[in-house]
Amino acid sequence: MSKDIGMTSAAAPLDVADAKKVTYWRYGMLALITLVLTLSAGDRAALSVAGSTMTQELNISAVELGYLFSAFSWAYVIFQMPAGWLADKIGSKLAMGLAVATWSLVTILMGFAHYFPMVVLALLVMRFLLGVCESPVGPAGGRVIASWFPSSERGTAGAIFNSAQYLSLAIFTPFMGWLCHQYGWDSVFIVMGLIGLVVAVIWAKFYYLPVRHPKLPVEELEYIRAGEGLVDLETLGSKGQGQKKTSQWADIRQLFRNRMMVGIFLAQYCINAITWFYMSWFPIYLVKDRGLDILQAGFIAAIPALCGLIGGVSSGFVSDALLKKTGSLSIARKTPITIGLLLSASIMLCTLIDSAWLVVVVMSLAFFGKGFGSLGWAVVADTAPKRLIGTTGGVFGAIGNLSGIVTPVVIGYLLQSSGSFASALIYVGVHGLVAVFSYWVIVGKIQRMALD
Repeated sequence: MSKDIGMTSAAAPLDVADAKKVTYWRYGMLALITLVLTLSAGDRAALSVAGSTMTQELNISAVELGYLFSAFSWAYVIFQMPAGWLADKIGSKLAMGLAVATWSLVTILMGFAHYFPMVVLALLVMRFLLGVCESPVGPAGGRVIASWFPSSERGTAGAIFNSAQYLSLAIFTPFMGWLCHQYGWDSVFIVMGLIGLVVAVIWAKFYYLPVRHPKLPVEELEYIRAGEGLVDLETLGSKGQGQKKTSQWADIRQLFRNRMMVGIFLAQYCINAITWFYMSWFPIYLVKDRGLDILQAGFIAAIPALCGLIGGVSSGFVSDALLKKTGSLSIARKTPITIGLLLSASIMLCTLIDSAWLVVVVMSLAFFGKGFGSLGWAVVADTAPKRLIGTTGGVFGAIGNLSGIVTPVVIGYLLQSSGSFASALIYVGVHGLVAVFSYWVIVGKIQRMALD
């Protein structure tokens, strides 16, 4: 039965052990944002699956393909901070719903690219628009985690949310490979866009802020609130709470004056460089360097993705268990990050391997490590100033996705100059080592940042 849970702030403190036995509506909200990010990652990766066929049919060179991959990230980076600000202003529900609907329409439009004159330019514009429309996903997702989860569960929640990119590759890569093989590259974009429109309807119908959810029991609301979950996040700073009013750029300057935040942003840039190799060039690597056809590449690419999914989900449970045992956010977050990113650097070993199956094994280990070390969104939820959750998530996403601009283009040039992926794999692997350095040397203690 529906109830006005927004009036329960004066409720008596809830025993944590009892609260955890009541309900798990918060995980339903986590499932929604994970579904959205899964779709988002699938749509941005559609070009990597369709790319080998498109380049032949539309006469697109390796360097041009690199710029097409990069165009998405140019927009994603430019609009992450405005998207974070927008999510803080209009709320996660509206920001995310508009994002899913608009990027799905752009994805469908890409399926008709061959009807446009100057096809490469048309695709560049559409990839840029895709990045614009997807930019609210990270900031809005970070706000959902901060509002729906107590600090003791954010590691798990953040890891599950982040694992959507691996889930996407595991599910959508073979599916899109099959579509491309059976019906042509254009079907990949059209079908993925139609799926997105369905997801937009699901999001609009089922997502709520905790204090506005019509069926959330008071006990679970108070459990989240007691664990520092920002259950009324949409109203922070909007009802005369005496907070200092500053411009968005003034807030962003404060973030960049904080050493911990700078280290977190740098590490995310490096982690995303590894992600973007898998989301852009990996299927093409399997086709061009390892001699597989696109159908084989689609299914084989799912194996490392599944390993990344396992690593991504398990790291959250490990991190939260460490937090309960040690009481230290730094130990709880940095330990999985270090282990995972050191494993991710093993991708460089593929330059020494001739066997295709052994390459898949090493790639799977590296992708497991990348997933295990990707706790960035949990760290943002732990450290961002309370009234700047969306803005901090926007900056975090923007800096991280700068690597989406750089990495695909650099790999395109490395591939064109050398004719092989060896130097590209080394370039990608080194980023994992730099991310470990950043967390241990630059970040320091992980704690909530205070504003001036």
